[in-house]
Amino acid sequence: MQDNTNTPLPLRNDTILGVCEAIGEDFGFNPNFLRIALCVLVIWSPMVSFAIYFGLGAFVAASRLLFPDRGSSSAPSVTEHGRAANSDESVKIAA
Repeated sequence: MQDNTNTPLPLRNDTILGVCEAIGEDFGFNPNFLRIALCVLVIWSPMVSFAIYFGLGAFVAASRLLFPDRGSSSAPSVTEHGRAANSDESVKIAA
């Protein structure tokens, strides 16, 4: 499986501009709900759905440029805590 954590959303192979995933990420819901709604809208009115999609894409791009990477670098990663808990030094001290 490909590691998509460092690749920007618009450049990933499994998304089209990454609009639905970015909105789902920002608002905390599953992006498939938005994808389903847009697919239903494509059946009803393709031109309106494409306009909405690219409008949302412009909004997401502007928000990501104005507010880049909100606080993810300040939070410690899980792997750092995992290494500290599983290191040999902690086992020797406990023994």
